Amino acid sequence: MRLEYVIKDISKYEASEFIQKFHYSPVMPTLTKHFLGFFIDDELKGVLTLGWGTQPLQTINKMFPGLTSKDYFEIGKMCMDDDMPKNSESQMISATVKWMKKNTKCLFLYTMADGIMGKCGYVYQASNFYFGEKYWTQVYMMENGEKLHPRSTKALCKENAAFSGKNKVFWLTTDFMKSKGIKKIKGYMFRYIYPLNKEAKKIMKNNSTLNWTLDYPKDKDLCWKDSTDSKKQIVVEQPAFTFETAKYNLKNIESHKKQTPSLEGFFT
Repeated sequence: MRLEYVIKDISKYEASEFIQKFHYSPVMPTLTKHFLGFFIDDELKGVLTLGWGTQPLQTINKMFPGLTSKDYFEIGKMCMDDDMPKNSESQMISATVKWMKKNTKCLFLYTMADGIMGKCGYVYQASNFYFGEKYWTQVYMMENGEKLHPRSTKALCKENAAFSGKNKVFWLTTDFMKSKGIKKIKGYMFRYIYPLNKEAKKIMKNNSTLNWTLDYPKDKDLCWKDSTDSKKQIVVEQPAFTFETAKYNLKNIESHKKQTPSLEGFFT
């Protein structure tokens, strides 16, 4: 079924409410330039955010030396209404590519599939993205099942330092995690990119540190390790992260509610 989306910039409030209803993770990216709403018959059916990760310049430079954040957007969040047909997300990506070619001067649309959450990127594969690499990353699984990124553990690190009798710690220690019921989980992230023009394809071929291919990862490539004790890492089944009783990410999850739910003021 071919879908005819009407794409509109929507407010952070509207995008966040939709994402937190339909996305597996309600945690919102902080560096977002566009909150795109995908409408059918004036009804919001999908949301995709465009912006950057926490290190916009470093990310693009690692892949393409010399490029800057103006040369790409990263997909932060993407989700559809549950009643949409199976291939709706790939059609949404195709519509996003057309929108970017018309409304931006970007060379690339970049994204990552979150292997820790069991995602190896099938929707990007169906949309003819190129795959660059997989790499290990680490998150914390809190006692309530919540997924917490290491950069969000400032308060916990202070508590850990006091617990361990140290001035500072930058990673939670094994004894502290065990006392709090916290686990450190390792899993893969998968890099994908879509070139938006001939110049981008040339850069991919001649000026990239990665070998971009259509040799895609599959479910068999997913792997998880419990690295709470770094000296005794254990291969485990996919962790059952949940945000139903979120408290560690609550400030991020509820931040949009402090904003006036209008279109103004969200694009700077």
